[in-house]
Amino acid sequence: MAELIAPTERLHSSWLTARDEWQPGAHQDGTGLRLVGDDDLDSPEGFASWVERLRQQSDRSLPVGEGRVHATHWWIADGETYLGAIDLRHYLNAFLLEGGGHIGYSVRPSARRRGLATWALGAVLLKAPALGLDRVLLTCDDGNAGSARTIEANGGVLEDVRGTESGVKRRYWITLDAAGTAIP
Repeated sequence: MAELIAPTERLHSSWLTARDEWQPGAHQDGTGLRLVGDDDLDSPEGFASWVERLRQQSDRSLPVGEGRVHATHWWIADGETYLGAIDLRHYLNAFLLEGGGHIGYSVRPSARRRGLATWALGAVLLKAPALGLDRVLLTCDDGNAGSARTIEANGGVLEDVRGTESGVKRRYWITLDAAGTAIP
């Protein structure tokens, strides 16, 4: 059964297998791969260093670096199998407001079409009010019908479709009650 877990070194082997399912250079929303830096993710040491940076990104007492925001990362896992990732950005900068949003997620290709993204997004929405968020922005590529359905299934209301520096994006807002449930 799938669950959201904190990034962990113990899933290194499964994470590498999942990574190899993606096209080389493919963007994986919500994974924090931009935090890799010079680490070699194939090595246990490099992977552990990256996982630690993912964990630290949620600590508001630590600086996150130019152009970054604090975010909490979770992995979607089933036992010892890495299935995907999702992150909740604690606030928006100009780039995220334009085309990135509060939440990013991706599911490894072999685990898609099982409802994992819809389930994970719903679970993370429940955590948003604890960060003071009563409204969250989600975006997806205009041609990504699966992601649009995921967002809409969780109460996303389309604001607009616009060109951004990272392509044409559909921008959705989800208004939340104090418990993190979408308000229609």
